[in-house]
Amino acid sequence: MTQEAEDIQKSDNNLTPKQQKQRLTELAMVFLRLGTIAFGGPAAHIAMMDNEVVNRRQWMSREKLLDLLGITNLIPGPNSTELAIHIGYERAGWRGLLVAGTCFIFPAMAIVWTLAAIYARYQTVPQVEWLLYGIKPVIIAVVLQAVWNLGKKAAKDVPTIIAGVGAICAYFAGLNEILVLILLGVAVMLLKNWQSRGNITGAFLLPFSGVLAQVGSTTAVTSLSWINVFFFFLKIGCVLYGSGYVLLAFLQRELVERNQWLTSQQLLDAVAIGQFTPGPVFTTATFIGYLLAGNAGAIAGTIGIFLPAFVLVWVVNPWVSKLRQSRWASGFLDGVNAASLGLMAGVTYTLGRAALVDWLTITLAIVSAIAVFRFKINSAWLVLAGGAIGLVSRI
Repeated sequence: MTQEAEDIQKSDNNLTPKQQKQRLTELAMVFLRLGTIAFGGPAAHIAMMDNEVVNRRQWMSREKLLDLLGITNLIPGPNSTELAIHIGYERAGWRGLLVAGTCFIFPAMAIVWTLAAIYARYQTVPQVEWLLYGIKPVIIAVVLQAVWNLGKKAAKDVPTIIAGVGAICAYFAGLNEILVLILLGVAVMLLKNWQSRGNITGAFLLPFSGVLAQVGSTTAVTSLSWINVFFFFLKIGCVLYGSGYVLLAFLQRELVERNQWLTSQQLLDAVAIGQFTPGPVFTTATFIGYLLAGNAGAIAGTIGIFLPAFVLVWVVNPWVSKLRQSRWASGFLDGVNAASLGLMAGVTYTLGRAALVDWLTITLAIVSAIAVFRFKINSAWLVLAGGAIGLVSRI
């Protein structure tokens, strides 16, 4: 590793003002760009962060990134956004946490906010199928590269390899992702340490807190002010695990069935906007917030759903290195990392089936795979090229 990569272990207080400013500027530039071109959902976002942070800039080792990814899978909230926040915290302390997370979220928020205003006026959204048609095959190649690179580090031994394969099987069996992560983490921990003695309390701290977070109940909101929008999405950000489809089910129950604030079609349109715009799919909250309470609602919904992620990362991040110091907790984290990669591999297969629909998309995926594996071309250029090819193919 380079000296720069080793320096990330220093605390925020040990950086000179010039170093702090330089790191914050770099974080802002990197995550503004990623937030603008990060199409394809959490797996694609993680792949791009791995390429940018580990391969190109060497801000941290791939093992460290895997540990951070494993932790994000055990707490509620948007995983890829939480990984961005973790990277910012590792790089430049609490200021970096704020800068990285905000810059990753802001581009998607601005785009979704604009589309919400158009939708509220015309009750329709711009058609961008051509954009996704060309981008999705490129994303498959980018994600495959990340699965390969991260998998080489996560598959350390026989127990972790078994955990990875088990996670893939569990994904296709439709089992709950959080349950799979915890069970496989415990299994690897026990396999690696069954003859040893040690304190295993720390290993169960995070999953236990996650289970507690999921126990929370929801209550109906009585009026449509931006304050109510804020607290509604704050509650979601505190308890919600899973993908945008889990978010869809939650919002359907609360907004459509219980409170009847939106129609099912409006909700589907909101989630579609979150899916085909770059950045985190949780910016669906921006769209819904605007529909419910105008500009103030858009801001309140966005802050509400993402605020828990910032707080949770700030609280949990110091535990990452401490967990690695315990043999039991380290074994648990190895199992979670391997299981996370197994789930990511399953997601890649599902994305591939949706993206590779004809000879052009298959060709795009193959050429993109050669570009990222053989020539190490930056994924940002590939995404732009894919979008351009998709546009030309539809003219």
